[in-house]
Amino acid sequence: MKSCLTVSLVEEARGGPFVLWDDVPTACAKASRWGFDAIEIFPPSAEAITALPLAGLLDDNRLKLAALGTGAGWVKHKLSLADPDAAVRGRAIDFVRSIIDAAAPHGAAAIIGSMQGRFGGEVTAADARGYLVDALDVCGRHAADAGVTLIYEPLNRYETNQACTLADGAALLARLDEGHSVRLLADLFHMAIEETDMAAALRSVASLIGHVHFVDSNRRPVGMGHTDFGPLITALRDGGYTGYLSAEAFPYPDPDAAAEQTIRAYRYWTGSPA
Repeated sequence: MKSCLTVSLVEEARGGPFVLWDDVPTACAKASRWGFDAIEIFPPSAEAITALPLAGLLDDNRLKLAALGTGAGWVKHKLSLADPDAAVRGRAIDFVRSIIDAAAPHGAAAIIGSMQGRFGGEVTAADARGYLVDALDVCGRHAADAGVTLIYEPLNRYETNQACTLADGAALLARLDEGHSVRLLADLFHMAIEETDMAAALRSVASLIGHVHFVDSNRRPVGMGHTDFGPLITALRDGGYTGYLSAEAFPYPDPDAAAEQTIRAYRYWTGSPA
């Protein structure tokens, strides 16, 4: 398993669970100095990524791009894949596809989390989930054609009512047509709220896990909450997971300390050398 640090470029998300902010060149230099393998970026748009000399920054700092998030689609642009308006859903799909296209040259995944929306009001549960499945089908095939993975993230009950557990997420993926490349994101913060047995939940969907958000029960860096990570790392390892453990955590008590705490915890729990 590989280490990863989150970087947000979305002003509207300031105060959210991202370790580093604003400056990708500085973030790359710091991530490299601390010994991380990769960064995960949350951009306001695809253009914010394509405007960067990102390939050079990654190469110069011996880093990979693990993933790009699509959260700005909701936080900044108010686009939801479960919107009752078909035109809005179409723009939401276009936004996700643009993020996939920005990620593809770097071999990185794209993540759908908050853009999945929720049911309620004009939108029934069946309709919302149908809209989401349709979007995952379209975007998952687009990702497959681009040679990358689309990652779907179940969220806790306070953030969505679409899929809140890994089993719920797996049930959605089971409805997709052939030819997609959609996998699940196991976010250990959301799981601490929703799962009865986190290790068992990881084992139950082992073949579907494409990304992990490595974070403690209170959304602080690993080791600053009450999650027991030993059984979780064992479950991931037993399931053959070799992807990223990405720190989608609050920059607590500050960004540098959060990053340093995360890399120490990563090395401790995975047995990786310094």
